Amino acid sequence: MISRLSTPTKTTGDAIKEVTNLADCHETAARLAELIHKDGAGEWPPRSNYDYSAWPAALRPYMDIYHEMKDLLPAAKPSLVDDENRIRIDFFRARHAKLLEDRVELPAVTALLQAADAGRWDAFPRDVYNGFYCCIAWHRHAYRWGTIPSVRPAQLELSLPLPPSLITPWNHLQSHFGLTSDAGNIMSNIVLNFSPSSRYQFRINSGLPSQILSSEEEFSRVLRGVEGGAMPIYLGIIRAILAYARGDMESCLVHTKSISEGLRPVLAEYYDRVHDKTIARSAWLSHVQGFYAWGMGYQDEETGEWIKWDGLSGNQVMLFQAVDAFLGMEVYLGEQARMGNVPRLQREFCEAVGRASFRGQLGSEGVEGGIRGEMGEIVKRLRVFRSAHRSRAKEYLLVPAPERLPMTAGKSLLKAGMEESLEFLDAFMVGRLQQTV
Repeated sequence: MISRLSTPTKTTGDAIKEVTNLADCHETAARLAELIHKDGAGEWPPRSNYDYSAWPAALRPYMDIYHEMKDLLPAAKPSLVDDENRIRIDFFRARHAKLLEDRVELPAVTALLQAADAGRWDAFPRDVYNGFYCCIAWHRHAYRWGTIPSVRPAQLELSLPLPPSLITPWNHLQSHFGLTSDAGNIMSNIVLNFSPSSRYQFRINSGLPSQILSSEEEFSRVLRGVEGGAMPIYLGIIRAILAYARGDMESCLVHTKSISEGLRPVLAEYYDRVHDKTIARSAWLSHVQGFYAWGMGYQDEETGEWIKWDGLSGNQVMLFQAVDAFLGMEVYLGEQARMGNVPRLQREFCEAVGRASFRGQLGSEGVEGGIRGEMGEIVKRLRVFRSAHRSRAKEYLLVPAPERLPMTAGKSLLKAGMEESLEFLDAFMVGRLQQTV
């Protein structure tokens, strides 16, 4: 029995080939194959091209301006005086806007984006498109905050007119990825922020001490690493669904077990890196987390309702959405957050997995009972992870940050005091933990 339940380890490349081969067999495979081909530029995690010579000439000024502005964004020790911070923010934005206005030929950029909209990927290769998406996301977040660490004057802004050269491309990019948010997301700002050789590309804290720089990069590598090990799990999900649909319960058991086993090294990316020796608590809250927030919006002209967009959240990571869907769990993110921050093809893959979820139809005896037991092991791993995340998040959020109001990237401004804010956040985390059954 042990040999029948063992499954060979799949590399990411092997898993991608199998998913492509299965695309005609089930909609889950078809949706994932489409995601890999389009948003992933043929790979997963998605490939980004940061070779300067590969970028069309019209796009290169964005890379050049990043290099000119990156050292002006961070401050090793932020001021606690609002007026001083206001001056720093305004100076950064004015210089940033002037460089963009002087150097970016927006009609030429727009023509390239329109070519991509028309499917002319010869003019704008998909991997360059991904790199440009990440570059624009950096520029927008840098302009939004004007200084890092994030400070109170910027936090209290309800809206902000961005330069046209950061609005027009963003509208095309967000439309392509099926998103509505003014803010970035886990994909745009973090997962895409690595070259094919795994070089970390756009930095938040350029020029600051090594502990801050390494904490920033390691945090990004955690999220990139989680998605980096996810493809064999996605293949296991598809294989299990296919086997169940065909009535092959023995194979379904093998593939369900592979999901549980595959989660161990993926979640280790979090356990092994999210601690003070690798991601310093003294650096993360002030110099990393704030950059990924957004916390601004606009008033809907038809309803008069104020629409506010939050920033990045771990809940946007596709792996957890897909595994939750496989288990038949309800979607955690609200409709606005899903439509705003989770790329359309990722949503469609997870929705297809949810429609095919068979956990509620399993019996409790024999092979079906074994499959149910393996799903229980997946639940246990998720519960341990979510419990650990809850504890570690508190450790990082309790670090004093007197230059700012309590804020997370995914929930924006919180309550007036940190104690109230932690209670507010804990309610969300406890709620999801309770749903993980």
